[in-house]
Amino acid sequence: MITFCSPHTVFHSFLAMLCLSLGAMAHAQRAPAAVVTPEEPSTTILSDTLHYDDTKRESTFTGKVVMTRGLLTMNADMLQMREDKDGNQFGEATMKTDKLVLIRQLRPENFEVLEGVGQRAEYDGKNETFDLIGKAVVSRYICGKHFDTVSGQQVRYNQKTDVYQAFSGPNSANADGRVRSVAQPKARAEAAVAECQAKQGNLPPPPVSRPAGAARP
Repeated sequence: MITFCSPHTVFHSFLAMLCLSLGAMAHAQRAPAAVVTPEEPSTTILSDTLHYDDTKRESTFTGKVVMTRGLLTMNADMLQMREDKDGNQFGEATMKTDKLVLIRQLRPENFEVLEGVGQRAEYDGKNETFDLIGKAVVSRYICGKHFDTVSGQQVRYNQKTDVYQAFSGPNSANADGRVRSVAQPKARAEAAVAECQAKQGNLPPPPVSRPAGAARP
């Protein structure tokens, strides 16, 4: 069991999982179902419309888009996926309103929920990077209680180098435009997990309160 105790590990696990999910989703648009193994979770995308262009290798999902892959979900108004001639995959999730793209990863073994929000989310399969852009916030909850947060104008995870970055700017989630990182002590996180185990008997974590403006399923 891995216990997350800082924003560094929050970014690492959460954004790495999303990179894998978006890459697998784009691959699923062109791969036969037979290649999916029992260990690999399926990807489901709900939307009001779908436009697929086989010539351009582009898929566009619009209207209350909900992508689910295993215990990870993403909510947006529009999700665009494309693949270049070399097989590199690219994705962009956006909102048409003032709400934010919402990405949520459950970790029931630790009673954790990891959530990320931003005005848009971008995946670059060629450079193996994932970005939350515009009022970006990544948070960790344990047993429904808010623990760690990293926020700024943009957060980026590079899957190839295993490095994350957070950037300041005028469109930061923070009023002063800067990057803000808040981390709870490891002992406090471990105590919260133990308390939740005792109270709930290893049940999955309860729903958490999302940041203001986040998209909802």
